[in-house]
Amino acid sequence: MEEEASIISSNEMQNGGSMQAQSVIYNSKVFSLHRIFTFCCDKFQDDLHTAGIQIKQHEDNLKFLKSQRNKLQDSILDLQGTSFFSVILGNYHSARPPSGESESHSSNQSEAETVKQILQHETSAACIVCQLTKRHGTHAPQLAFTKDVLGIVATLGKVDDDNLSRLLSEYLGVETMLGIVCKTYEGVKALETYDKEGHINSDSGIRGFGTTIGRTLDGRFLVICLENLRPYCGEFVDDDPQRRLDLLRPKLPNGKCPPGFIGFAVNMIHVDYMNLLYVSDVYGLRETLFYSLFSRLQVYKSREEMLLALPLISDGAISLDGGIIKPNGFFSLGNLTDVDVRFPKPSMSANPPDSYMETENQLKQKTWEKEKLTEDLKREQMLLNSARFNFERKKEEFVKFLSQTSANTT
Repeated sequence: MEEEASIISSNEMQNGGSMQAQSVIYNSKVFSLHRIFTFCCDKFQDDLHTAGIQIKQHEDNLKFLKSQRNKLQDSILDLQGTSFFSVILGNYHSARPPSGESESHSSNQSEAETVKQILQHETSAACIVCQLTKRHGTHAPQLAFTKDVLGIVATLGKVDDDNLSRLLSEYLGVETMLGIVCKTYEGVKALETYDKEGHINSDSGIRGFGTTIGRTLDGRFLVICLENLRPYCGEFVDDDPQRRLDLLRPKLPNGKCPPGFIGFAVNMIHVDYMNLLYVSDVYGLRETLFYSLFSRLQVYKSREEMLLALPLISDGAISLDGGIIKPNGFFSLGNLTDVDVRFPKPSMSANPPDSYMETENQLKQKTWEKEKLTEDLKREQMLLNSARFNFERKKEEFVKFLSQTSANTT
């Protein structure tokens, strides 16, 4: 019996030692597999992280390149549209005066023609103001009811292109073109006075002067008070002697301007140097009067291109072939009408502007830079596509590895 017990005890010890050894081996294998699994997971995750960083870098590069290209495109539009490169220089030879005609004579003729058009509206307040200026000259501003009058809308801005002048004049309408512009509200009150009962006093103000020259002022007339206008408070185009407004151009989803877009009407008005600043406090006529009249009115080459850009038009648009869209969805259909009061032309030199070659060279340089950026964008897009493909491939390998490991473990 003792021998049997001894044999059984010995067998149990041998079996227990064998099971313990097997357990140690099994645990060692599990630990090794776990280390291999962890190592592989870390390797996949590191590869995915690296691929993700590469994608982010290429995306940032693309974003930067697109931003640079858009800035270049805006600069090109400044040269072509805002600086009238496509309108003024394109029509230079047809706009300059005939041989032997002086610059001042050409300019005076143009302004005189506008005044003549105003004088044809004999019963208008604008006609009386022009008559007053003709009769009293430099002494006209010293009169009580005109000392704060800056001028007539039609004479305070100039437009180089005759077709564009007709379009802008038609857009504003004759009543606005004949509007009297005053600096302050005190000047507005001086134009027309009333008696105690609130009736108009026909013997004072502009009506009184009209009576003295045989011009009876009938009906209402428009007066624009610069003091009460809400001026444009944004930035101006850098180094622009005309202080054109740096307005945000319409952009398609691809970041480009719509085809045919030339610029904003408010920047296509030439303002005399004396009216560029300090006409109303610290503001000039462009950011007060003309910004109030035109706001962000867009100018396009053709009606077709204008209509295609309709979703991007908020403050109206006109096209050089006669199309007119006013704010709030008002369309003016039909042909361009012959407006009898138009903006005069600015004086044109007998020779091209001094900055012509400089502007042309800048345009060529910026166009070349834009083309180079476009090539860089294509190359960067290819690298991004490759990085995304590499990321997706590694992600599929990682998912497949996890799936196989899970099956083997089970």
